[in-house]
Amino acid sequence: MKNSIYTFRIMVEKDGKGYHGFVPALKGVHTCGRTIEETKKNLDEAIRCHVEGLLKDGEPVPQDLDSFEFVRSFTADKFSLKSVHA
Repeated sequence: MKNSIYTFRIMVEKDGKGYHGFVPALKGVHTCGRTIEETKKNLDEAIRCHVEGLLKDGEPVPQDLDSFEFVRSFTADKFSLKSVHA
């Protein structure tokens, strides 16, 4: 187990006071920070604590091994209802 590699998808979003970060595969692992780097550091600590707890309790560690994620953009003319701000 010492050389195991655990892979997680991490989401960081801007919010009103800085950034909010979470790990979809690890329910309840959420944190925040004033900067992206601070949020990433806080996420690393939260992930470490969560996974250590799972391992200590003999629970399986969920991972994002087969995840695929992308961002799509659309122009307003692609929708049947036009944006009121267009």
